[in-house]
Amino acid sequence: MTNQTHSLDLSLVIPLFNEEESLQELVAWIAKVCDAHNFSYEVLLVDDGSKDKSWSVIRELAAADKRVKGIRFRRNYGKSAALNAGFEQAQGEVVITMDADLQDSPDEIPGLVEMIRSGNDLVSGWKQKRYDPITKTVPTRLFNWATRKMSGIHNLHDFNCGLKAYRNEVIKNIEVYGEMHRYIPVIAKWAGFNRIAEKVVQHSPRKYGTTKFGLERFVNGFLDLLSITFVSRFGKRPMHFFGLLGTFSFLVGFGIAVKLAVDKYFFQVYNMTDRPLFFFGMLAMILGTQLFLAGFLGEMIARNAPDRNRYQVSESTNI
Repeated sequence: MTNQTHSLDLSLVIPLFNEEESLQELVAWIAKVCDAHNFSYEVLLVDDGSKDKSWSVIRELAAADKRVKGIRFRRNYGKSAALNAGFEQAQGEVVITMDADLQDSPDEIPGLVEMIRSGNDLVSGWKQKRYDPITKTVPTRLFNWATRKMSGIHNLHDFNCGLKAYRNEVIKNIEVYGEMHRYIPVIAKWAGFNRIAEKVVQHSPRKYGTTKFGLERFVNGFLDLLSITFVSRFGKRPMHFFGLLGTFSFLVGFGIAVKLAVDKYFFQVYNMTDRPLFFFGMLAMILGTQLFLAGFLGEMIARNAPDRNRYQVSESTNI
């Protein structure tokens, strides 16, 4: 555990999009649990460009209780952006994330805090019994299986559970962007925070409204899994990846060229350029060269783009 002291025991980072019906009940539930356990806390409600009255409700809650703080995006950026904005503001010793739809129970807060204070860097919730439709649960299981295999984090069953707890040091040393919120444990492990645990948590049916995520999240999630797996393994040594593929491709092409040259000049076989194999060899050498140049430079430019995690915040309250 770090020796750094914090002014608050707990920060709750809650991203939301069009959840006006649930916010008052959620904040009251959080207050009841935290006050019962004498936690000093803050609630960071991050409005990800809601079209309903969510921001008006947040302003009312913040006016009534200074522990409630709000951040409002000018437009919808996604859950990862909302979490990252909340992480930047979080001051608590323990940081807990949860969804705003009341499917995550604030009654889990004391147990999550205890697991962090006992020495874990990150505790991920596991909704062992889910109330989601089969169109969501089956793809989720497949993604969790693939993520365990590719990340090497074998003790987590549900990477995408919104209910998680972190040491403050963890969230201050990771960056969440794109759709990477599904893989925060992988990002944390890559950053050197290896004490990752799991807690079975209660999952409740949605009380208000409908889910805000469509089927495209599965395609985006798979692509992000490939991206984060590559970056985590080769981000600091990209030529170990591009160099290997580039060398293999170039040598295959060069070998074909040598064979065709030998056939022509020693065995008087017809012209090299008359054979389709010649063009396959040229293509392989060109691809090998491009893997050294375009792939390496493109990945490094994308990874170091200065505006990758810059968002327009139109309003904030109690910040």
